[in-house]
Parts: sequence; structure tokens; C-alpha cells
Amino acid sequence: MKILCVIDSLGSGGAQKQLVELAKGFHEVGHDVSFLTYHQFDFFKEELLQHNINIHCIVEPNYLKRLWKMRSFIRKGNYDAVLSFLEASSFICELAGLPFRKWKLIVGERSANPNIKESFKLKFYRWFHLLSDFVVSNSNTNRDIVKSVNPLLPQKKLKVIYNLVDIGNNSDHIQPIPKQENEKLVLLVAAGQREVKNLSGLIEAVNTLTEAERAKLSIHWYGDEADSSYSKAVVKIQNYKLEGNFFFYKATQDIKSKMLAADLIGLFSFYEGFPNTICEAMSLGKPVICSSVSDVPLIINNDRYLFNPNKTDEIAKVLSYVLKLNSVELETIGKTNKEIANSLFNKEQIVSQYLNLMQ
Repeated sequence: MKILCVIDSLGSGGAQKQLVELAKGFHEVGHDVSFLTYHQFDFFKEELLQHNINIHCIVEPNYLKRLWKMRSFIRKGNYDAVLSFLEASSFICELAGLPFRKWKLIVGERSANPNIKESFKLKFYRWFHLLSDFVVSNSNTNRDIVKSVNPLLPQKKLKVIYNLVDIGNNSDHIQPIPKQENEKLVLLVAAGQREVKNLSGLIEAVNTLTEAERAKLSIHWYGDEADSSYSKAVVKIQNYKLEGNFFFYKATQDIKSKMLAADLIGLFSFYEGFPNTICEAMSLGKPVICSSVSDVPLIINNDRYLFNPNKTDEIAKVLSYVLKLNSVELETIGKTNKEIANSLFNKEQIVSQYLNLMQ
């Protein structure tokens, strides 16, 4: 099949990462795959080029001209299937199919943002899903939100396919690095510096820990700055004298090795579609703690590792609990997580699910 993947850019976001992984999976089983974007951010560009996946970027600041140019590109491409992620990209692809189309159109829903139910613009985008063949959500939570704002969508058109994780073929690569006794517990967070990721709530929770607990905790946050939340958080860290607990790094292509070097992976978001970082951490055999959002409570069925992101005391309670765990206990949790991940986030299985919809 000739498949076109459409998204806003090749930036370092979770939706971009998932679409790149799917494109690589389609290519590996013999399909002709290319990308179409409209913003020039190239975090994943080299990765796609290494897999001989062509990239087309239509940079046009005028929205109507952009829509027309992308519509023309899609209609002239002779594609068998188009897969789009994120609402604006999906809206463009849905309009490109008018008045008729020959290709299968699958639109991906990646956000469980509760504002979808209140925002006219966000609801407006979802009504155009009636023009697609399938609407694929990466969580049951997201699927239910989409259905609630567009009740005319047939249930058979709504699908749930979880995120895929490709951890590679080298079994040695996925062995957790044991924690040495008396070392600080390294908690890794892989998330962009945005308000929704709740760095502020994490800082408040760390500040309520005992001095002895704080002395055991080292938080390594990987993600690029996207709004003012980071600069505000830095001021708060300084005011609370927590500089010895927080360390910040740019987003990296090598996040898997960083995860393996950590003791624990965390995510503190107010909402998520379905978090890549949790999928990857579990697949790598790492223990995780996470906000009780999206389908995470269905996957991690243990309240000791989950919390309400709006409640500082709950975050602090979970941190306090994991700080008491030894290396053997952490490894046992990680092994359980890996078994769950192997059954839910298997790359071949998920690539096949998408291809079945396209065919």
C-alpha cells in the first residue's frame, strides 16, 4: 500500500513519536510510506530519513492557503490510505476527501483533554470525523470523550489502539540497572515543560517530604520548554531550596538509555491521551508512578503508584512510599510492568491493527 502520514510537525511530542514509530513499522513490512507536515520542526527527521521515508513539508502561514495546498497534495498523491494525528491535521485530511475520495482515511485521537467538552473549536473538529473511515483513540477515556461530543459517530467507527513501543531486539539492552544501596533514588520524568505536565505540583509535593526523604530523592526531568511554567517552577525551586533535588535536561533521542539508568519513571500530568513515557518505561522493565488519568489506572492496577495530580498530599504519599523501597522490590515491580507491557504495547500487533483498518 501507498500510505501517507499527516501531522503538524516532526517536533518532539508524543503524538509525533507514535506516528513516526507506526510509519517505520509500515515501512518494515513492505509498504510505501511518506510524511506530510506544515511546520518545520525536525526532531524526528533524521530517524525517518534513515528508514527511507520521504518527508514533505508545506509551510504556509495563511490557514486557507495551507488547507488548499495540503488538500491538493493529498488528492494528487494516489494514496491507498491516509493516517492523520492531531485535530488540525485530521480536519485538513477530512476536508481533502470532499467531495469524494478513493483512499481510506483514519484519524487518530491522542488527547483526553477535558476542555474538548467545553470548547466550541475542539468540538467542531470532532464533528468532521464523520467524514473519516475510522477514528482511532489511544485510550478508552479518549474514545468516550470523542463519542460524547459527537454522538452521531457510529460505534463501529470508533476504535481503541494503545501506543506501541519498540525496545529493539537486544535483550541485554532492556535489563534494568540495579540500584545501589545508600544511593539516591533517581526519578526520571520525560515530558515537555508545559503547565499540563504539572511540574509545579511535583515541586510542592517534594517540599512537603521530610528532610530525610528529600535527601534520598533526585529528579531528572527531560523535556523542552514550551510555556512559562518552567521559569515559574525554577523560582519556586529556589525559594524552597530544592536545587539538590531537581535537574533539567533538553528532550533527547536517547531517552531509553536514560530511563534504564534511572530507578523510577514518573508522570504528573493533569491529563493525558495515553502517555508514551509510561508505555516505554514499563516495556523497559522499570517501576512507574503516575497521575490517575486516561487508561493508566486500568494498566497499573495498584493505588500505591497512582495519585490525583491536583492533590499535593497524594503525590507526596506516593513519593514517600517508593523512597522506602529497596532495589529488589523496585526490580520486582519493574518485571511485573514489563509483562503487562509486552501484552499491550507490542509493536507488530499494533502495526497490524492499523494495517487491518487500512485494508
